[in-house]
Amino acid sequence: MSTPGDGAADQAAPASSSSPETDATAGDIFTVTIGATVPTGFEHTAAEEIEEKIGVEAKISKDRGRLYFPITTDKLYQVHLLKSVDNLFVVVEENDHYQFKESKEETLAELMQLASNLPWTKALQVWKLNGALKKRKGYRKGGKAGKVKPNSAASDETTADNEQQDVPEAVSAADGQTETEASPDLETSSQDSEEGAPKAKILKFRVTCNRAGDKHSFSSNEAARDFGGAIQDFFQWKADMTKFDIEVLLNINKEEMVIGIALTEESLHRRNISHFGPTTLRSTLCYGMLRLCKPQASDVILDPMCGTGAIPLEGALEFTSSFYIAGDNNDMAVNRTVNNIFHIQRRRSDKGSVSGLPIDTVQWDLCNLPMRTSSVDIIITDMPFGKRMGSRKKNWDLYPSCLREMARVCRPGTGKAVLLTQDKKCFSKAVSRMGGLWRKLHTVWVNVGGLHAGVYLLKRTENVFGETPEDIYEPRETVNTQAEKTDDKELS
Repeated sequence: MSTPGDGAADQAAPASSSSPETDATAGDIFTVTIGATVPTGFEHTAAEEIEEKIGVEAKISKDRGRLYFPITTDKLYQVHLLKSVDNLFVVVEENDHYQFKESKEETLAELMQLASNLPWTKALQVWKLNGALKKRKGYRKGGKAGKVKPNSAASDETTADNEQQDVPEAVSAADGQTETEASPDLETSSQDSEEGAPKAKILKFRVTCNRAGDKHSFSSNEAARDFGGAIQDFFQWKADMTKFDIEVLLNINKEEMVIGIALTEESLHRRNISHFGPTTLRSTLCYGMLRLCKPQASDVILDPMCGTGAIPLEGALEFTSSFYIAGDNNDMAVNRTVNNIFHIQRRRSDKGSVSGLPIDTVQWDLCNLPMRTSSVDIIITDMPFGKRMGSRKKNWDLYPSCLREMARVCRPGTGKAVLLTQDKKCFSKAVSRMGGLWRKLHTVWVNVGGLHAGVYLLKRTENVFGETPEDIYEPRETVNTQAEKTDDKELS
């Protein structure tokens, strides 16, 4: 940990900077640690992408849904090109075994003292550089872009951004939806006017505490409040819970404590969808599902329950050598998918890029697909959980029918399916019934809007469709009647 003298030096360093553009081009190159939040369960997938695209090894945190990796400041722009991460922050200090005091008063007093002893200089320089990159390249939108209507699907999914499995508390110091504003100038203190602006702008900030663990003597709000008060005294910044320029993160997971500065104003998962539905998936989760099935050139990839088209759109933009077919039985879902495709095409056209996408949209009956047998390489879809869409009772009939029809159109021996569902019991029974057609390879447990769900990777067996007992269609009303009764009893 730094000494108080180091903290004073750190305060002066960012104040002497001239402008973010100058820092971005003329500043010294140094290495910092970047933290990233990812969909829980896909930490290893995100680590693979980081190693592939940036060339560094990422360390997966004990705190689910987070990982850390080093990067030099001249390559900072590369972190915004990652598709598997939700939010990014630069690490100020990390302590894997922080000894919290048993007394709440002692712990909070120690946190307040810590604020003036931290090595802020490099992290604040990276924050300024990041702001300059976003202004020049337009990586993220500022202002009101981060505000989402409370009843939209986006708000349903964003609850999973900072959630953690099996933890008692992980809250922000500010209540409710947050809205960020892009700062017109990104000076770091009121002294930052020596070489330019006649009047400096005092930064607005807030502290967000995400805490996991039940052995702490303090609450998340108390930690954010006292730590934020010390930061305000040290930097002379102004606290603002909603319209802030800089967000300081205090992440506590049992004995692990990481202090950072946010580099993203809104989650990076909101990048493709303009027309949301009731169960729209995060783009980062879609990307993880796509990487799980490893699309190859010329693969035909099918999403038979596409909803708003989040999965095939992510695939068409990131795995461009494959062709995607998006279908749904609901006309509103098909319309949303078409509108989302048009939105992406217009956006690409405005930027001067080729607007065409390798994707097509169809309205159909899921259990009677208008496709040739053995014509699809990969099936990837978000199946109805039986909560916001469908019902658990109907799933006992729907899931076997879906898997049977998917097996028909999927190539024997080489075909794969990546299926997301929270109705784990029903899905497991359906897969066991289709044992002659599908073999389960791997399961990734994820958090979707606060629900514990599974992403199942299935491999199509070599059995030819039409030659196994699973191919015989049974009346839908009589399928697994006993299982339905058992499920109804559990629900009641």
